[in-house]
Amino acid sequence: MPYSPSVLNNALEAVGNTPLIRLDKIAEQEGLQCNLLGKVEYTSAGGSVKDRIAKRMVEEAEKDNKLIPGQSVVIEPTSGNTGIGLAMACAVKGYSVIITMPNKMSLEKEAALRALGAEVVRTPTEAAWDSPDSHIGVALKLQREIPGGIILDQYRNLNNPLAHELTTGPEIIDAVTSTPSTTAKPSSEKVDVLVAGAGTGGTITGISRAIKKTHNRDCIVVGVDPKGSILACPDTLNVEGAGSLYIVEGIGYDFIPDVLSRDTADVDSWIKTDDEESFEAVRKLMRLEGLLVGGSSGSALSGALRWLKSAEGKCIAEKKGANVVVLLADGIRNYMSKPWFLKMALEAEPSPLAKRISDILKESPSQVQTDSETLAEGIKTRTQPNVTNRPDAPDEVTRK
Repeated sequence: MPYSPSVLNNALEAVGNTPLIRLDKIAEQEGLQCNLLGKVEYTSAGGSVKDRIAKRMVEEAEKDNKLIPGQSVVIEPTSGNTGIGLAMACAVKGYSVIITMPNKMSLEKEAALRALGAEVVRTPTEAAWDSPDSHIGVALKLQREIPGGIILDQYRNLNNPLAHELTTGPEIIDAVTSTPSTTAKPSSEKVDVLVAGAGTGGTITGISRAIKKTHNRDCIVVGVDPKGSILACPDTLNVEGAGSLYIVEGIGYDFIPDVLSRDTADVDSWIKTDDEESFEAVRKLMRLEGLLVGGSSGSALSGALRWLKSAEGKCIAEKKGANVVVLLADGIRNYMSKPWFLKMALEAEPSPLAKRISDILKESPSQVQTDSETLAEGIKTRTQPNVTNRPDAPDEVTRK
């Protein structure tokens, strides 16, 4: 069950314990015989998988006396979700927090951070990670000059992968092993494949270690990395689209974080994805499975489906009872003003039902003083493609 049946003491006790959900309609549409399962992390208290590392990094820093109530100022460079988790933890525990974040990241993330009491500093998206103008460089400058400033450093902090080795991984294992195999829904009762996007790399590294050390050493772990990032291994995978910008948030980097293991003992294989296929996979998760996920979840699903259709993955795809787990890192809450989402949600091709509604409202008399013509036109307009009056953002380029 997602939450404890008893009263919780604070929001941090509602971090994790997220559901593992069958993605049967997508599996059927894609012709898969295996079980396709989504680990839905947006049900965590702060809305993403990064709640887990934020909670652990803060609590372990307290144990090590690195955080002092009334004195310490938590500073963190982040693409947003770790920052939200830290801001939540610091709100509960009473620490000040400063988040540095590239301009590309959504307005919703900044709004959530500020609502939780964080100070937010935006940095140029194009700045290289080691530039003094990057979100990492600015965080380091603030740490040097603000008394009590401390960077918990998700890129190097071993509590990042440990949080997933000790919580996310065991939750996945428990869900799979406690679900019996039946004639209608056969199961190997093992985690046979794990697919996850990589940002800092702590998530995929930690979950992999939990599964391979304690449950199934033969589990195949597939990392998903956006084109333009350099995390995939071998490096030849990163040549196509090298240095290009990508819209998907929360995965990919232009450097290799220390907490990411590229050892094949931890991550067996890598898939590169692009924005278009990622957002199409988001649409599938929403329309077919009712899951309001964010863009990187689409990347993970897209990567999983492509791997399952590859020579390496085909045998798993055709195996009844094989369990393929896809990590769905966050929800759509953080991206509802982004052009890619608005285009998908509001500019879709009109459905037959939308056209029928429009016809009814034009033809039927009404006893209520409503301008049916305007209402009908509004429905029509919002379901028409190529509508020009939608929000835009300077960091995103509409693909022709």
